[in-house]
Amino acid sequence: MSGFPTHPDAIWPDWLAATLAQPVGSLRGISHRAVGTGQMCDSYRLTLDWADGAQGAPPTIIAKCPSHDPASRAIAQQLGNYLLEVNWYRHLARTMPVAAPHCYFADIADDTVDFLLLLADLAPARQGDQLAGVDLPALRLAVDQAAALHAPWWNAPHLTSTEWLQKDTRPIVRALFPSLFAGFRERYADRLHPDHLALGADLVTHLDAYLDRQPSARSLTHGDFRVDNILFDADAGQAWIVDWQTVGTGNGAADVAYLVGTSIADPAIRMAADRPLFDRWIAALAQRGVTPDPVALWDDYRVGALTGMFMAVFASMSVERTARGDEMFAVMAERPARQALALGSLALL
Repeated sequence: MSGFPTHPDAIWPDWLAATLAQPVGSLRGISHRAVGTGQMCDSYRLTLDWADGAQGAPPTIIAKCPSHDPASRAIAQQLGNYLLEVNWYRHLARTMPVAAPHCYFADIADDTVDFLLLLADLAPARQGDQLAGVDLPALRLAVDQAAALHAPWWNAPHLTSTEWLQKDTRPIVRALFPSLFAGFRERYADRLHPDHLALGADLVTHLDAYLDRQPSARSLTHGDFRVDNILFDADAGQAWIVDWQTVGTGNGAADVAYLVGTSIADPAIRMAADRPLFDRWIAALAQRGVTPDPVALWDDYRVGALTGMFMAVFASMSVERTARGDEMFAVMAERPARQALALGSLALL
């Protein structure tokens, strides 16, 4: 058992007041409602009823908790997703220039399943919509944040010495991905184009080459850098990155390719956007003191286009199934499949 609440129903006002550096007795009540579209964990907006005189107390915060779905909790435990996000907020979020919500509380039990995050509510910023996608101005904001994440640890020695970032999930992926793709192919046979399903089958065939490929540069990466995990405030010209359950070490070009590939519904617009957005990322890295190799990183970007198909298969067959989720994962496979075919990604494996 954990020594802290893991669901809003279990959060006592006095405990929360103390956690938010407010006097005991100053929080009169808490109400909550579910927010977001995440399927790996559950998120809630807590509305806080403060007594008169509470100074600097937030009117609302966001609570993230373990998923209500046993299958989602099991895969999160197996891959260490909850532990990664808690450690991001504990150890890195305040030291990195990437925009992310302020964290008031982060803890996780020894079972690496029971956890609680209390985060600043960034409203009126709104979550991106994976199904609808976002426009190019929003993508430019996201690409700038990608560079803010990738630049500080670019080829840094501490990429390999930060112990909690070193979980190697490749053996799990090797064991599970072929059978997961078989189920994915059956589920989406009437939804996805045969060429896109064939790309997935080729990815199974080339799985070892994909997992073992050495990128041209390494950095801290988000791992699921898509618009459902980004909050946008168009009026302020700002984007914040959330859902750090896949943070790790890898190649930043894959984050950017995955973002672009999953976010643009029109293939013609995406084909015209791939290189300009990649070039924007390269320029942003340079502005932050990195000396990137655009030629080698463009190959990394092309291989990174396969990430969307890979993530769609793995996630769709591992978490609770919903109607929105089915279509979201179809889109997550379809758009990057077009991207990977257009960029000749498999040829690099």
